[in-house]
Amino acid sequence: MAFETPEKAKAYWRENISLVLKLLAIWFVVSFGCGILLAELLNEIRFFGFKLGFWFAQQGSIYVFVVLIFVYARLTAKLDEKYRVHED
Repeated sequence: MAFETPEKAKAYWRENISLVLKLLAIWFVVSFGCGILLAELLNEIRFFGFKLGFWFAQQGSIYVFVVLIFVYARLTAKLDEKYRVHED
């Protein structure tokens, strides 16, 4: 990965780290917030026959994590193209 200037390299990594932190915040809210903190409130709602708080703790956070992996891959590819460091 070769950047045109050191400034572009810093800008690229600044955007990349910002993206990672945003995605980790989403995962934290879903896994910790919905699975632990809001579990009692969400357990009043049924989802496929299971209490929603239980579902988020057992399944939902994993599904969200997998989706976030694909979102990160797509957004990183766009970021690579923006800074012209993408692979051909």
